[in-house]
This record gives sequence, C-alpha cells and structure tokens, in this order.
Amino acid sequence: MKKNSFLILLVFITFVSCKEDNKRIDLDFKSGPWRATLEVQDNEQLPFLFEVMDDQTLKIFNAEEEIDVDEVEINGDSITIKFPVFEGYVAGKFVDSLTISGSFIKESLDRVVPFEAKYGEQDRFEVTSRAKYKITGNWETVFSPNNEEDRYIAKGIFKQTGNVVTGTFRTTTGDYRYLEGVMNNDELKLSTFDGAHAFLFTAKVTDSIINGYFYSGNHWKEPFVAKRNENYVLPAADSFTFIKEGYDKLAFNFSDMAGNMISLDDERFKDKVVLVQIMGTWCPNCMDETKYYVDFYNRNKNKNVEIVSLAFEYAKTKEKAFKSIERLKKKLKVDYPILLAQFGTSNKQKAQEKLPMLNHVLSYPTTIFIDKKGEVRKIHTGFNGPATGQKYLDFKKDFESFVNQLLNE
Repeated sequence: MKKNSFLILLVFITFVSCKEDNKRIDLDFKSGPWRATLEVQDNEQLPFLFEVMDDQTLKIFNAEEEIDVDEVEINGDSITIKFPVFEGYVAGKFVDSLTISGSFIKESLDRVVPFEAKYGEQDRFEVTSRAKYKITGNWETVFSPNNEEDRYIAKGIFKQTGNVVTGTFRTTTGDYRYLEGVMNNDELKLSTFDGAHAFLFTAKVTDSIINGYFYSGNHWKEPFVAKRNENYVLPAADSFTFIKEGYDKLAFNFSDMAGNMISLDDERFKDKVVLVQIMGTWCPNCMDETKYYVDFYNRNKNKNVEIVSLAFEYAKTKEKAFKSIERLKKKLKVDYPILLAQFGTSNKQKAQEKLPMLNHVLSYPTTIFIDKKGEVRKIHTGFNGPATGQKYLDFKKDFESFVNQLLNE
C-alpha cells in the first residue's frame, strides 16, 4: 500500500513538474508596447520605450530614432535581449506575463544596471503639469563646470511641443544622440537608450538657464549648466587633433580578422584618397558614422577612395574584440577593413601610444583624411550624427566636397 502511495505521489509530482515546465516553455514575449526603466544614481529611473513585434523582435524608440532588435532568446521564464552591434545585453526573468525584472549588463566593463519592463505603458515620462517654460532653441552648455579636470563644453539643441521635448547635446567630440522627455512646470527630464549608452538628464529650468545633472548608467553623474544663446558655435572639429612636429605621415600596422597585417603601404591604398577612422564597436557615435561611411563607400569605392577603420576595443580578450568587430561588420554590412588596434581598454592615452604621430586621440570617432600622395590633409574629431539635424546634413555636404577635392587633385 505504501509502495502504491509512493508511486501515485511520484506520478503526481512528475505531472505537476511537467506542467510547470510546459508553462515556462510556452511563455511568450507579449506583443505590443512596453516601458523599460534602468535604475541609475540618486534613486532616479531612466525610462525608454520599446515595442514587441509579432515575431518576437523589438523596436526601441528614442525621439525620431527606431532601433531594430532581432536577438531575443527566451528559455523558460528567462529572457536575454542582445542589442545590435553593441556588447551590452539585458538578462531578465518574467515576473509574470506583463513584467520583466533583470539587469542591463556590459561584461567587459563589469557594469550591471538594474532593469525592469512593464507591458502596456506608453509614456516615457509622466506629464503631471503644464510646462512653465519652452526651451526650443540653442543653449550654451558646460558640463562639470566647477571641475577643471572633467569640464567640457557643449551645445544644447532642443525642440519643444507642449510638454514634449526632443533634441540633443553636441560636444566637441560628438553628440549625445536622440534625447526625448518632458517639461513639467519648471522640471526637465530627458533620456535615451541605444543598447550601449543609457543617458538621463534632469534639470530645473528658467527662461534663460538650465541647471541640472547628467547620469550615464549607474556609474557616472555630473552637473551641467546651460544658458540660452541662439548664436553659440562650438570650436571647429578640425582644430583639435594634428600630426606632431617631427612626423610627416600617418603609419600603422594592425591585424584584420583573418590575421593579415595591414598598413598604409599596402597596394590597395597606393595613389588613392584614404580615410582612416579611429573608432570602437562599443561607440554609438562611431556606429552612426560607420553607417554613413558604408553608404559613402558603396557609392564611391570605384573612384580611387579607400576607408580603413582602426578599432580600439575594451573587450578583455583579442578573441572577444574580433567577435565584436565581426558582429559590427555583419550588422552594418561594412565592406572595407576594420583592424584591431587595441583591446582590453578604450583609454584614449593608450590609443595615442599606438599612433604616436598624433598629438592626442581626443575622441571616438576621429577621421584622418589622407591624399593620394600619402599626406595627412585634415583630421576631423568626433561626429555630428543624425540626431543633430541640420548639422548632420552640413557635415555630409562638407565631407563629400572635401573628398571630391582630394580626388580631383
């Protein structure tokens, strides 16, 4: 009798266990709108919106930007979301069919940010009161204004409709991509999330001053102050990096994914205009620039122009660094060489040591323009991406005009 009871109990446990397993296996990522939050410093929440499509892929939204995410893995009640190009990913669990709890992880930097997502919520930030001020226009900005070591300048470019604010900050080394948020009374909140950078801005606003804090993930916080200035202009991007005295040319010898050592002395670069891009697969501005360079190269590769990228990777091993390069090349359909210049750190001083003829590497990305004789004609620091609007259009026009000038010489 006891034996029979044990068998009945065992069958019951197995049935319940299988039923629970089936419940986990059959779990779907509910299609429709979701709102995610990352927990940064000061108990602040960095929100972003995404939509789950019927095929279980995602679209992340930042103002006018839409990011397609097609690497979503569900195993039981666990979910992993890998973002295009970048190393960062979300690892979480379904609390129920409408809630995910987990972390946004960047392994190479040992960074873990608490993550939560809820189904059905469609407001990035809640609108609680009428906007007291309108910040449409240009703002002369200083980040870390009281710290000489960390201090840097920027230009805020914003558009406001009712409570809704979009725009970006341009710095001398690039832009902070697509920011979106709200103005409640005199309080401004803006955020963006692209799979690499998680940015939150909070501020108090008057008719002429914005005073607040910038959060990057949960590892960085700094103050900023901005004053309205419609005529404010940042220094020219071509004035920061140059070839040092005593050097007459750029030179390097780095490996591609196949193990081939590539240098500017190679036959493919002779008697051609060459663009050397200093970049990293972890860098959103580099991704924006690379998308444009891919388009430009496809239109002009038969006109004696070449592009070669030098990747400075913070991946901890060479294998992981090349894996990131391979992923970027595949996702963005890059048809020109991307060489591994450095792994284990993206430190700019270390990068400058790999290119000692430069006075410094100030920014990822940086582009070096080399004419048909092998002489450096210009070095452009940073990149004004599509989030900067007219500045991006101006950049493309100036870029192509200068390259055509070099081609016609």
